[in-house]
Amino acid sequence: MGKSQSCARLVTWTGPPPLFPSNRNPLEWNGQLSEGQQTASDKVVEAVTQNGTCLVWAVCGAGKTEVLFHGIAVAVTEGKRVCIATPRTDVVLELAPRIRQAFPKVSIVALYGHSEEKHMCAQLVISTTHQLMRYQQTFDAIIVDEVDAFPYSMDASLQYAVEKSRKLSSALVLLTATPSQKLQKDAYAKKLPYVTIPARFHRHPLPVPRFQWVGNWKKQFQNNRIPAPLLNWYKEKLQTKTPFLIFFPNIEFMNKYLPLFQEEYSGLQAVYAEDPLRKEKVVKLRNEQTLGLLTTTILERGVTIPRLHVAVIGAEEEIFTESALVQIAGRVGRSAEHPTGDIVFFHYGKTRAMVKAVKQIRAMNDEARKRGLIDV
Repeated sequence: MGKSQSCARLVTWTGPPPLFPSNRNPLEWNGQLSEGQQTASDKVVEAVTQNGTCLVWAVCGAGKTEVLFHGIAVAVTEGKRVCIATPRTDVVLELAPRIRQAFPKVSIVALYGHSEEKHMCAQLVISTTHQLMRYQQTFDAIIVDEVDAFPYSMDASLQYAVEKSRKLSSALVLLTATPSQKLQKDAYAKKLPYVTIPARFHRHPLPVPRFQWVGNWKKQFQNNRIPAPLLNWYKEKLQTKTPFLIFFPNIEFMNKYLPLFQEEYSGLQAVYAEDPLRKEKVVKLRNEQTLGLLTTTILERGVTIPRLHVAVIGAEEEIFTESALVQIAGRVGRSAEHPTGDIVFFHYGKTRAMVKAVKQIRAMNDEARKRGLIDV
């Protein structure tokens, strides 16, 4: 929202709510939903029409955005005002053009820190959760994407902003691939209506991470040596020209030992949240202008690279939560052309988070097989 002081004057609209033109066919999308997507889409439509709440628990790469289309179309047709909220600006920038293409006749604005559309009124708002502080009892339906993501999952004020911006009678749809323990508990206890999409659209199982013990990897790096199992993995990706990401637990360690990796591949670079060239580096990897990147958890979400393989060094570190590890694993095998790939958790000792992450992925594959949503 920008800076504000206690003495600043805040203005609230007290006039009539805006009216939007009727549109009986707002959705212009000719795609085909998979069986799993269709089940979830029906649940979203039900929540929107009945002003209910539901959780859409969809594996990484399941196509959550397309699942929302029919629910949004129903709301818009009924003259309702809809908001898609997400904790991260990157997701707003990614979603906005896709939503505008699907709903070309609907007024749409994208709101984030430096948005130039903050003073525009629209029927469909795509916004960071921070920007919802601007609204009070405005939306008939709110969809919160990546509800488990930082900072929303850790910030009560952002959760309050979502509730404050909803009308007293409104729909709330929560989307995530990695719901918190509380959301899972509420879902299993039937306190929260939910639907799962346990398979990707290409009907292949999720790649399952494997564990690889590397000993005291910190000490080995401090002695200017890349742990042998990781080095062998790295060399193999270079030799086969396979795109890769290697996740590190912190920026300082990653940047300090980047030169060790550059001895094998001088073009290798590292990326992190405040990196001014972050987007350019990811684009180069996507366009096959570079083979791989060292990265922090900043790339655990929102990155789709064909043929990508992934390694995590120090997977036992506290920052690698169950949610983070599932998201990291979800970078692999996202395309129908390349539905498999290698994911390795290099560690100095297994943690509960590591074990639970693998258990969650296997459980989704098991459910997908039982429901006939994967072919192998």
